[in-house]
Amino acid sequence: MEKIRLMVVDDSLLFRELVAKGYEKDDCIEVVGFAADPFEAKDRIPKLAPQVLLLDVEMPRMDGIKFLRNLMPQYPLPVIVISSLAVSVFEALDAGALDFIAKPASVADQPAFLRELKDKVLAASTARFAFRRRVPDAIELSAEGVAGAVDASRLIAIGASTGGTDAITSILTKYSANMPGIVVAQHMPSGFTKMFAQRLDAACHLTVREARDGDAVEPGTALIAPGGLQMEVVREGTPGAGGCYRVRCRESAPVNGHRPAVDVLFGSVAEAAGPRAIGVLLTGMGVDGAAGLKRILDAGGRTIGQDERSSVVYGMPMAAWVMGAVQVQLPLFRIADEILRMAQG
Repeated sequence: MEKIRLMVVDDSLLFRELVAKGYEKDDCIEVVGFAADPFEAKDRIPKLAPQVLLLDVEMPRMDGIKFLRNLMPQYPLPVIVISSLAVSVFEALDAGALDFIAKPASVADQPAFLRELKDKVLAASTARFAFRRRVPDAIELSAEGVAGAVDASRLIAIGASTGGTDAITSILTKYSANMPGIVVAQHMPSGFTKMFAQRLDAACHLTVREARDGDAVEPGTALIAPGGLQMEVVREGTPGAGGCYRVRCRESAPVNGHRPAVDVLFGSVAEAAGPRAIGVLLTGMGVDGAAGLKRILDAGGRTIGQDERSSVVYGMPMAAWVMGAVQVQLPLFRIADEILRMAQG
């Protein structure tokens, strides 16, 4: 198997050396070159032909976001941005970056950083990158236009990884404020989920916020699992008849290498909501969420998986499909309406 060709654009010589040494004997990744700033990068990218670009956001002469906006129309390729600032990360994603990673804060953090970066490079190398800029083959429907009252006792759980920020946004922005409560686990580190929730809240009719331990999952609200914590849902009384669902956020161990993990959230939703649960597994690499989605199905809930063609990375939803956990597999532009139909039923 040919190695994935990775190029690094970063003004820090120490960081470039860290990546070079970290993968010099790797079986999957070959670091094919470096650039200290975007001006060097623009000349070297066509010559080096990288499959994945690792790009620093904060650089002299030109920042990574401006470079992305110039690069993508001419030379579109999967880009993983490096930043410790949540605002910069989401601006970079809007500019066309596929994923992001935070720089290691200390020498002790470097091995974990290199492992995480490797996973992201592997995912980026298989991504259906062009899909993010492709117009859907069918007209996108508005879920608000579907007639019928929703069942407030329903609980909607959504999980995603690579490509998930776009996918989650495309679903939640379609809803009016009368939807049943929604809980979301997006693979994202501590410090970034709060900004993600704030950006969604500004774009949605729903109230969207980063979850806090003990929050009630209320109709018209979407709670985003906080980065660095595992989030579970518990039931208090009978939802819709005076009771409610409530989230628990804990510093427990990673599951499937993730915290928050979709499997943790989905498993708790299956137990708390049973046949009232609606589980939705979106784009992402790996298998996280597949077993949890099967638990929702086995508990009598409804389940949806994103299809291969519309997934940036068809890993997590494929694992769920193969496992028999997916009742309905759909392209992204149809998922919001299907969730609403299930919530009405």
